[in-house]
Amino acid sequence: MRKLWLIFAQTTTVALAILFVLSTLKPEWLGKPRATIVPLQEAVVPSHYAATHGFREAARRAVPAVVHIFTSQEVKTPRHPLLDDPLFRHFFGEGFDDAPRRDSGLGSGVIVSPSGYILTNYHVVEAADQIEVSLADGRKMKAKVVGADPESDLAVLHIQADKLPAISFGQMSEVHVGDVVLAIGNPFGVGQTVTMGIVSALGRTHLGINTFENFIQTDAAINPGNSGGALVDVEGNLIGINTAIYSRTGGSLGIGFAIPVSSAKHIMEQIIQNGQVIRGWIGVEAQEITPELAESFGLPDTDGALIAGVVRGSPAEQAGVQPGDVLLAVNGKAIRDPQEMLDVIAALTPGSEASFRLRRAKGVSDIKVKIGQRPALRRATE
Repeated sequence: MRKLWLIFAQTTTVALAILFVLSTLKPEWLGKPRATIVPLQEAVVPSHYAATHGFREAARRAVPAVVHIFTSQEVKTPRHPLLDDPLFRHFFGEGFDDAPRRDSGLGSGVIVSPSGYILTNYHVVEAADQIEVSLADGRKMKAKVVGADPESDLAVLHIQADKLPAISFGQMSEVHVGDVVLAIGNPFGVGQTVTMGIVSALGRTHLGINTFENFIQTDAAINPGNSGGALVDVEGNLIGINTAIYSRTGGSLGIGFAIPVSSAKHIMEQIIQNGQVIRGWIGVEAQEITPELAESFGLPDTDGALIAGVVRGSPAEQAGVQPGDVLLAVNGKAIRDPQEMLDVIAALTPGSEASFRLRRAKGVSDIKVKIGQRPALRRATE
């Protein structure tokens, strides 16, 4: 018996040692992807340096971390019927053909880690098969896409380099309307450019730019090529990723939009660790409650989101949500409109259970809904 016990103890010890070695050196063999931890630089308490020295120090700190991004992709044009005409080919030769051409694009990006991670807009690198990054010091490197989130218009690139000048992340809690900001990027491909403005507004939504919107509005000049560049405070700390402009001419009219650093950081970390952004989903279509709809449905007010449709087999259908219901609150948080519903549900953890307050007919009830995972690129439903 003692001999059997010794054999068992020795076998267990060896097995645990092998498991420890595998989990440390080759976690993928155990089916568990290794979580990538990217060191980020956080901003310190503002020193109000700009009050007496202008914005040159902020530019000096931030400019080296902003890169130019050049993309290209092969585009095959439809074959022209004349190319198959014998007479045409006789005069112009057999070499005259509809060879594929390459389209190019440009944008900006922000180095967020000394190990080579770069944050930019999804639309800057969308469909590109070649991406080249030009650093502030003149170096040019090939980049690969780590992952992207089209619904927030963010993407993460990686270049093979280290000890890069990474930007410091600011705190959105310290950003207020009226604060001076600098926009840094490569407008129209002219080269590294710094423009100045103020924070015009916070929390801009319902713009129809992205599925998930929570923009910083600024009048700092943002033009084509600035997309993916940095919006920084007077200390040179990143507070936003320049994304879009409102323009009737194609140039800056003083209304630009940037994704807040709080949202960008959260999405970036999910992309690096999981390869995608994981969001909650219940499978409903919702529409805004207008005064006319409220009157026709006999509703007391226009608050909430009107459920217009329910996806078959979705968590919402399984929980008993029906078209015509009005969603009033999720886990006690009031829902004012479909955009807020989208944001609140997306922030929930898939697999968790949430309490939904619904108005149906003349009554109000609470139901439990098990949250699912939002499918990729489903813009029309939540």
